[in-house]
Amino acid sequence: MAGTIPGTPGTPRVLRAMNDRAALDLLLEHGPLSRTRIGKLTGLSKPTASQLLARLEAAGLVVATGTTEGRPGPNAQLYSVNARAAYAAGLDVTARRIRAAVADVTGEIVGESELPTPGRSAAGVVGQVTEVLDGAVKAAGIARADVRRLVIGTPGAFDPATGRLRYASHLPGWHSPTLLEELAAALPMPFEYENDVNLVALAEQRLGAARGHSDFALLWNEEGIGAALVLGGRLHRGFTGGAGEVGFMPVPGTPLVRRVAQANSGGYQELAGVQSVPRIARALGIDTPEQPYVPVASGLLARAAEEEAGDPVHAALLDRYAERVAVGLSSLVAVLDPELIVLSGEVLVAGGEPLRARVQSALADLAASRPRLVLAAVHRRPVLRGALESALAATRDELFDTSR
Repeated sequence: MAGTIPGTPGTPRVLRAMNDRAALDLLLEHGPLSRTRIGKLTGLSKPTASQLLARLEAAGLVVATGTTEGRPGPNAQLYSVNARAAYAAGLDVTARRIRAAVADVTGEIVGESELPTPGRSAAGVVGQVTEVLDGAVKAAGIARADVRRLVIGTPGAFDPATGRLRYASHLPGWHSPTLLEELAAALPMPFEYENDVNLVALAEQRLGAARGHSDFALLWNEEGIGAALVLGGRLHRGFTGGAGEVGFMPVPGTPLVRRVAQANSGGYQELAGVQSVPRIARALGIDTPEQPYVPVASGLLARAAEEEAGDPVHAALLDRYAERVAVGLSSLVAVLDPELIVLSGEVLVAGGEPLRARVQSALADLAASRPRLVLAAVHRRPVLRGALESALAATRDELFDTSR
């Protein structure tokens, strides 16, 4: 998304900057374009489009990448965004590992790294962050100083009033009140932090099933169940960053969970979280282990989706689990009335269309309005992809502002 161009509206400098940004966004969206094509898409005359491209090429923001072929007349020069103009990075943090990736300004991932973090301690978090980031930077063939911005995705959320991580007691080492200051001192680039499920929603909004939607909810289910809320095109984080922590939500069908912060669980997590799937399966007579929860649950639902047409037991597994998912979603629908709900996370995606259709049907019985349910479209490391998209948006806003 385009950033705000400083200056007086309507002045030649501001208008040039607006045209520059429009052209750069078109090149990002469509790939290499000729001067004529850029002129048509922006409404600029050929001389103005030529001046624009010359200006952007001199600034190092675009490069000539070849010529058109297979058309009548002389071949036209093609231009694209200079991928090396800037880099951004993202981190995906869980209790067992940290993943890092670096992308060039076009969004292509050029380096990745993963660091197992069993038994993480508070004293080691900063070192582990810099180690995994340096691994991705090295894989990209650049220096740490070349990364202009970093976004860190974690479970829970950092309370803006205290700077402490909340809603994620299972993430040891990340709760120090001085952690953010220590990270700022150790990292050479600006960094931001964001809830992991919010980043998945951002990835779906930019690249996946929620493209073109300014109001939607996303339900995530892997090790924990959570939601992201996008209202008016913007993430709704709540007063303490806890908007979307629906795993703590009391729901019918489970005993009331008290002191949820200490238990790190709640009614909806108990009803429809990953651990509920093997329990439903065993109650139906399906022989299954209970752990590891995510592989077991996703495997059960994937098999049920394949066999449900000819196997009433697996069909019943999908029916019962879908109803549990719909119970919690009905509360979201009653409050938010979203147009769209994206079902995401390995467990929900494993059930595929058979599970989605059943949740849609069950929700129609439990909610007054009927939002459309869709499956997530960003499957490969969606938290990390969302962190990169967030970092890239800020990087582009800064880099593509030619009014300075």
